[in-house]
Amino acid sequence: MTSTVGFAPDEVDTAAPTRSARLKWVVVVEESLAPGVAANAAICVAAATASHVTGLLGPAAVDADGSAHPGLPWAGCSVLRATREQLAVIRSKAEAADGVFVADMPAAAQETRVYDEYLETVGATASVDFRLSAVSVVGPRNRVDKIVGRLPLL
Repeated sequence: MTSTVGFAPDEVDTAAPTRSARLKWVVVVEESLAPGVAANAAICVAAATASHVTGLLGPAAVDADGSAHPGLPWAGCSVLRATREQLAVIRSKAEAADGVFVADMPAAAQETRVYDEYLETVGATASVDFRLSAVSVVGPRNRVDKIVGRLPLL
């Protein structure tokens, strides 16, 4: 996991199309998960990503009544699906790539109800043995495209 990936303040251009952003964000979810479990996995890796990648969220939007709505990803985020085997390859490639942030959600996170138990389970499992539920990847567009290939949307 790299925490140096992000947008500089002068790169944030909320008037530009998402495809013009230097960085691309994808969340890849294991395709055989039940809808609720898949949504949970996507949300969890997105939360981990948003807290580590600077400039990812745009400013709050204020509606006509003056109510603020927290900022959303101004450069977009694609949610894709993959097999468990593809997820492992994506995680490995993303982790090895320069300038790419990766957050993953081992299935153990959804199989435990106490965070310390999750930490213990992860600590006792080699990364190659993880069953992944989702992976979030942010990096230069060309690198992210090479890492995820042409996966279908979830």
